[in-house]
Amino acid sequence: MSLDQKIDTAFAPIADAVSSVIFYSIPIAGVQTPLILMWLLLGAIYFTFYMNFINFRGFRHAFRLIRGKYDDSRAPGMITHFQALSTALSGTVGLGNIAGVAIAISLGGPGAAFWMIIAGFFGMSSKFVECSLGVKYRKKVGPDTWSGGPMHYLEDGLAEKGMPKLGKFFAYFFSVSCIFATLGAIAVFQINQSFSLFVDFTGGEASWWANKGVLFGLIGAVLVGSVIIGGIRSIAKVTERIVPLMVVIYISAVLVILITHYSQIPAAFMTIVSSAFAPKAVAGGMIGAMIQGLKRSAFSNEAGLGSAAIAHSVVKTRHPVSEGFVALLEPFFDTIIVCTSTALIVVITGAYQTPGLTGVQITSHAFETVIPWFPAVLTVSVLLFAFSSMISWEYYGDKSLRYMVGESKFSYYAFKILFCFMLIIGPSVSLNSALAFSDASIFAMVIPNMIGLYILAPDIKKDTEVYFEKIRSGKIKARK
Repeated sequence: MSLDQKIDTAFAPIADAVSSVIFYSIPIAGVQTPLILMWLLLGAIYFTFYMNFINFRGFRHAFRLIRGKYDDSRAPGMITHFQALSTALSGTVGLGNIAGVAIAISLGGPGAAFWMIIAGFFGMSSKFVECSLGVKYRKKVGPDTWSGGPMHYLEDGLAEKGMPKLGKFFAYFFSVSCIFATLGAIAVFQINQSFSLFVDFTGGEASWWANKGVLFGLIGAVLVGSVIIGGIRSIAKVTERIVPLMVVIYISAVLVILITHYSQIPAAFMTIVSSAFAPKAVAGGMIGAMIQGLKRSAFSNEAGLGSAAIAHSVVKTRHPVSEGFVALLEPFFDTIIVCTSTALIVVITGAYQTPGLTGVQITSHAFETVIPWFPAVLTVSVLLFAFSSMISWEYYGDKSLRYMVGESKFSYYAFKILFCFMLIIGPSVSLNSALAFSDASIFAMVIPNMIGLYILAPDIKKDTEVYFEKIRSGKIKARK
């Protein structure tokens, strides 16, 4: 048994055990439906209505913010609105958009893509609330260093509501979950799928790299470590350059396929929509498609998880809800644009029906049917997507650990070493084990975070109306 096989054998039972606890299910229309998914979707719908469709009302203003119209260099914080969006997007726009969509469609049929889009639309409102709270309850932990996110607004926000013990418990619950999500959903899954595509591109089972997962992970760990050692400013400088580049490369390739098959686009959309409500389809029809779509959507855009609030909380602003507007663009770009693009090419080319392909290989095959040489470009794109996700999420896990043990150099470097270790073993884990562990760790974060959002949302609603009034009255002016 090779070293890669030994690692996978040891990891599989752990992943299965964690997954069975988090995804406790009940039968709905004959399909076992995880309660956590319903909790996430219903919460997103609630916030959309409660905040008076902020995902529509704040859309135009969000673009003005990221263009720097309201930037204030003297405002407290560490990075600009655009850098905050880029950092958060680098954590969301990743393999969830490339491999995740293909996995959802292969398991739940084309209709899973429809439910991904629906979840992304409503998730814009969840993102607005949690990222506004992230800035509202952030703390200054150094001369020019800020820290924020669910652990802070759960502890301090609930304490203000007369629930200090519950808030502290939820804050630690979230922090532990975020650490496991960082190590599992990001370190393991991202490097795992990157390695899978890289091996496939370099010759498959005959590739020299076929049984060199540990070596691939070691190289990845060195590259990631060279960026994360510099903290959030270093991460922000990298992501503000790499995110626009990788999205342009990927969307450009998608457009080539869509232009080539333009006559099939309407039929592809019809297939996606009709399959979403089909009584009999893959994995249990409508409910089965919904389950797969919601799972992959949450993994992709992270709305309701609270993770992005950690990155947004260090933005330079005097108005917490301003960053909420910026954050609501993430599910729009991530799910409604990028994931929909991936779904269309996977459905149009029929790649999801190709036997023997899994995860990112499905998307690669879809591109290859039109652009024979594109797997090389996709391989580079995937590595960039995975790299950007890893450096951003390492910051989330690092801040969660330091919330629990304190701001020290030991905790700062200890987590970075642990994260890089998980990158080394990640390529050796099977896709099923990687998915089980990553999904469970990601969704564990939802439990405390969504409860906190329900309790604290009224404060953000008031702050939002005050913010709009200041813009109308001219107290907050845009730069010319």
